[in-house]
Amino acid sequence: MSCLRGAALIAFCAVSFSPTIAAEPVGQAVQIRTSVSGARGPIAVKDPVYMDERISTSKSGLGQFVFQDGTKLAVGWGSSVVIDKFVYDDTKSVKKLTIMAAKGTFRWISGKSGHNAYQIVTPAGTIGVRGTAFDFYVGRDGTTAVVLLSGAASFCGAGGCRQLTQRCDCVVAKPGGGISDPRRVSRNTLKSLGNAQALPFLSGGQRLSGALGWAGGGCSLATVFQEDLERQPVIEQPAPEVEQEQPQKPEEKPHKPEGKPDKPEGNPEKPAKEDRNRH
Repeated sequence: MSCLRGAALIAFCAVSFSPTIAAEPVGQAVQIRTSVSGARGPIAVKDPVYMDERISTSKSGLGQFVFQDGTKLAVGWGSSVVIDKFVYDDTKSVKKLTIMAAKGTFRWISGKSGHNAYQIVTPAGTIGVRGTAFDFYVGRDGTTAVVLLSGAASFCGAGGCRQLTQRCDCVVAKPGGGISDPRRVSRNTLKSLGNAQALPFLSGGQRLSGALGWAGGGCSLATVFQEDLERQPVIEQPAPEVEQEQPQKPEEKPHKPEGKPDKPEGNPEKPAKEDRNRH
């Protein structure tokens, strides 16, 4: 017999099998598409999630989660993340919420806890949260990209720290090395990551619901591309020359040679011959 995720069987499983099952839930799944799984098997809508639990999605999977302090997390396709630390107090806020993102794509919206309570660890560095919404991507080689959607955030790694303060700012960092300066997310971001599907919530590859979906408004790659086009200078082309119509000349009658009178119409009567026999 195996323990299911449903809340009704938590107590039974805790007594009969593993004491870890009785751990206090730190959040709940609010939307599941295709296949999302945790340490205790497939995750369904309304299932609880626990501290130290690894959440994984299939190649087409998508999970949306809300934590007890209102923090929201979307886990896109082909992703893996662990809820590493969750320290909860009696004021319905958290003293510490740390997640470790191993690979994949994610969207984060801070809850009502203090900014210093949140920390997101990636192979290339740590994302500091300051009342914020942002997308982040972790490639298989650990390359990490962060795109700010609202508020402010920081990214610190071996190459130093970068501050994201402008909406749609993006930084890309390599494990143990370089980190880019913040610049607006664009097509070049996907090229630098070597993956056209690296930011599916911005490109439209995957769609989120509720507040997680609204957070990306204004920073979608389709919007960015359109704004880039609008910022390009418009080169005015000279108007094509329009050929003016020449006025039509009145129809001319055929020219008659001078000195030749018009031929009379009809046959005029010939003068009568003089009567030579009159005299």
